Amino acid sequence: MSMPEFAYIDGKVVPWDDARIHVFSAVSKAGAGVFEGLRGYWNKDEEQLYVFRMPEHMQRLEYSQKVMRFETIISAEQVTEATLELLRACNFRENVHIRPMVYVEGFDGPPSYGPIGLAVAAVVRPPAKRITEGTKAQISSWRRLPDSAMPIRVKCNANYNNNRMALMQAHADGYGSAIFLTTDGKVSEGAGMCLFIVRDGVVLTPPVTADILESITRATVIQLCQERLNREVVVRDIDRSELYAAEEVFFCGTGWEIAPVIDIDNLPVGDGKPGSVTRQVQDVYFQIVRGELPDHPEWRTPVYEARRAAAE
Repeated sequence: MSMPEFAYIDGKVVPWDDARIHVFSAVSKAGAGVFEGLRGYWNKDEEQLYVFRMPEHMQRLEYSQKVMRFETIISAEQVTEATLELLRACNFRENVHIRPMVYVEGFDGPPSYGPIGLAVAAVVRPPAKRITEGTKAQISSWRRLPDSAMPIRVKCNANYNNNRMALMQAHADGYGSAIFLTTDGKVSEGAGMCLFIVRDGVVLTPPVTADILESITRATVIQLCQERLNREVVVRDIDRSELYAAEEVFFCGTGWEIAPVIDIDNLPVGDGKPGSVTRQVQDVYFQIVRGELPDHPEWRTPVYEARRAAAE
């Protein structure tokens, strides 16, 4: 992955290598930071970069700061402005993955409330093979953190060590990804992505009370299934053994987009190939995010709107 020319930190766009945080800060020592993952999709015909569902991501970032009890809250508007400034400075003309992070700079360790910093990075991400080919998943022996321990609906840096433990074990065992169960043994989500299954032709997904991230991509998939595919999505608890009975399984998330799961625990999902419903979801999702379908223009924030207007 090639690095971009610029990043954003401490209120300004700086050269990539100058975007640094002190090793003794609370975010470094204790993971005292919160972040968002967003995607920008390049529309070649319109010469426009669209950031997908930017307001919703930035509002969730505010919520995460509140729950983490930061001494000051960097507003959604401030982070949006910083992110757009960075994207315009980098002048991206490809799909990008965007990562704004709000973090504790203080040196008091885990109890530190502040001061608070903001950094934003964006990198070009080529399409992943798993989108077309699918991935093999392992049901992890590591359980999903319960809300009573660390709230997964908060995108806190420290939470993602739970994902890392599951992924490292999955990779060591020859899988591409992992699926968490809750402490009660119900299906939760993937290691950084939500999960859907198709069983007897019905699309199912675990509820937000199954210790999952309240995923913006998940909400998008549910809505698009209803509006574009004429399929209602049933939200309910899912047992582990139902994963083996499913005709299709797919992950969704900003990073993973819509990725088929073709094998779980070395048992093929359906015929071991990406399924038709998953492909339909992929098709409509990617057309929406790139602006190739007119639906929900409010979901797409144009990065270069001001520049284009000035040129005209």
